[in-house]
Amino acid sequence: MNFIHTVTKFRTICISNLNKIIPRKQIHSTNAKSISSSAEVNTNTIKDIILFKYDNPRFFKVLNLFAIVQFGFWSYLSLTAYETLRDAPVPKNADKWWEKFNLGDNKFRYTLAASSFLIGYGILTVSWMYTLRSVRYLILNKGGQKCSFVTYTPFGENRIMTLGLENTSCTSSRHHSPSYIPIKVKGHFFHYLLDTKGEFKNTKLFDNTVGLKRKFKA
Repeated sequence: MNFIHTVTKFRTICISNLNKIIPRKQIHSTNAKSISSSAEVNTNTIKDIILFKYDNPRFFKVLNLFAIVQFGFWSYLSLTAYETLRDAPVPKNADKWWEKFNLGDNKFRYTLAASSFLIGYGILTVSWMYTLRSVRYLILNKGGQKCSFVTYTPFGENRIMTLGLENTSCTSSRHHSPSYIPIKVKGHFFHYLLDTKGEFKNTKLFDNTVGLKRKFKA
């Protein structure tokens, strides 16, 4: 009986000391605050608010200049291959492997010309698509029901697209995206990209508006 009494007394002392260190009311209030924090964000804004900003026009100018130069180079190579390669029959006594190819034959000439053009066109297309999907400013419009994507363009101007929040879906959390945060827009094949090197002007408002993952209605 004395042993049971001692254990019970020791348990009571430990609980009392623990309550002094971390009051139960404080624990409950902290949990309630974290749970209700998202509900307390007022998304009904009285003016347009910038949620995200990534101002780096120089990078996109250099990128698109590189793509245009590559397109010109590969197009010139394609035209040269098409116009200058001539049919030269392969000698029967050819020993080296490269002497056995007749690059002037139509199948090789057309293949080289088409491949060169497609390489240049592919570089240009990827560069332009990346530029057009890179978000420069993300703006929550007045009232909190619509947002505007301001993206870069290959020739330095801005392109603005405004749509309702129900047509956007953030497919990755802001806290778990090391490089880009992809945002899916209904009716568009590719995601819009928020570079994490940019600046989030209002993280709470972003997380509760554009930063939400949604299922699009059919």
